Amino acid sequence: MPVDTIFNISTEEEFKAMALKTFGIQYHGNLVYQEFCRHLGKDESNVKSIADIPFLPIEFFKTKKVITGSFNPQIIFTSSGTTGSEVSKHYVRNTGLYENSYLTAFKQFYGNIEDYCILALLPSYLEREGSSLIYMANDLIIKSTHPDSGFYLDDIDRLQKTLTRLDGSSTKILLLGVSFALLDMAEAYQLILKNTVIMETGGMKGRKKELIREELHHLLKTGFGVPNIHSEYGMTELLSQAYSQGNGRFFAPKWMKVMTRETEDPLTLQEVGKTGGVNVIDLANIHSCSFIATQDLGKVYNDGSFEILGRFDHSDIRGCNLMVL
Repeated sequence: MPVDTIFNISTEEEFKAMALKTFGIQYHGNLVYQEFCRHLGKDESNVKSIADIPFLPIEFFKTKKVITGSFNPQIIFTSSGTTGSEVSKHYVRNTGLYENSYLTAFKQFYGNIEDYCILALLPSYLEREGSSLIYMANDLIIKSTHPDSGFYLDDIDRLQKTLTRLDGSSTKILLLGVSFALLDMAEAYQLILKNTVIMETGGMKGRKKELIREELHHLLKTGFGVPNIHSEYGMTELLSQAYSQGNGRFFAPKWMKVMTRETEDPLTLQEVGKTGGVNVIDLANIHSCSFIATQDLGKVYNDGSFEILGRFDHSDIRGCNLMVL
């Protein structure tokens, strides 16, 4: 299957057909996923719709090499983790596929990257290796071609001066930041920005008290003087991202779909509008696994948008790890 065809999906029927085709490829080519499916009694003979497809628990990326086929990866993305804890590893066969995914999605939701100055406030990610977010942010900075685009680590004084100067000159700005660093800046300054998109990527990581989204966004809107806070939903185990342009409702690109599963029966999909565990189909994950059961809790709406409402407590993940490979 030509990988780039996923970015040309335009209808729900095309997505369903591509998802089922991808299931067949990964069932035969991904030994970890195949064994998981066999434990559930699933194969191509009885997977006829998206509702039939098994979703691999995301924890397997911590303990197994989740790949489809055999290849030497161009890069291995790793998740953050506490000292001594296992981290997820995503073996990426082709970085060009990842670049195509985030650049196509960015254009869909925000327009041409060349029209923006990209400012990145991602200290906790810059302090380690293997971050897919840093890879994306660095490429967006390069492709924006704006002379002020760049990483600001934790230099919020210099960032504030740059931001104020650029915003006053009518430059379109995207400030991409981890939540705790954006909060630090919002608390240190009182800005009123007219041409800046503030996009939080989540993540307190013990730096600050965890806040619910409404409280976090209220503080950021007040500190930056903007009407909405945008958000990015992505993770190490995915090669695609969904975006919220305000109010916490995320929209995914055409080759990505979010559903929810029942919390007490993780093998059953949840009805639209009800809270459940978040399952993601990411067709850009053709060389790993496109069908992921995350540890997030969320809710899906009739228009395909979704909210992230929290995370499972580890003790509440029932029935997900049906086997120890």
